[in-house]
Amino acid sequence: MRTKDEEKQEALFEATVKVVNQIGFASSSVSKIAQEAGVSPATLYTYHKNKDDLLISTYLSIKRRLSAIVLRDIDATLPIRDIFRQVWFNLFRFTAEHPDYFHFSEQFSNSPFFERINQKEIDRMFTPIADIIRRGITLKIIKNVEVDIILAFVFYPVIILANPRLCKNFHVTEAQVEQSFQLAWDAIKL
Repeated sequence: MRTKDEEKQEALFEATVKVVNQIGFASSSVSKIAQEAGVSPATLYTYHKNKDDLLISTYLSIKRRLSAIVLRDIDATLPIRDIFRQVWFNLFRFTAEHPDYFHFSEQFSNSPFFERINQKEIDRMFTPIADIIRRGITLKIIKNVEVDIILAFVFYPVIILANPRLCKNFHVTEAQVEQSFQLAWDAIKL
């Protein structure tokens, strides 16, 4: 059972995502977010220093949730391709189950707030994936290029394909996700 504090924090998180997605970062205010969360603005300041802190905290929370889903059920003893396939399907599952989080993250990543993120903190959340890439390179299964390049071919296609504004004809079906995975795998495998 959640304590009241956890419930308020979750309400603020969800309200922040909703308000920002509806009216954008600039138009979002502490009072609008607090009202959507059903708490007073003073309560918001109990958990966050200011609006910027709330927005950054929300983004980091989404990234933590994303990493938990992406890494769910990953068996490091499987062949590298199978691990990447599971990561790929988990990414699509996250975007399908949480389109609001996906939309918030996309906006945040393209805003000035992104510059204030500690990238090392984000990288730590996804260390197991980077480790798998390094292992794949060592085993000569994956192309020997910078890990960031491999990550771009693993993550960014999902971001584009899962965005209905960018890919109007892509539907998150098993067949299309499998087909898109195979293309991404072909790009990184030796």
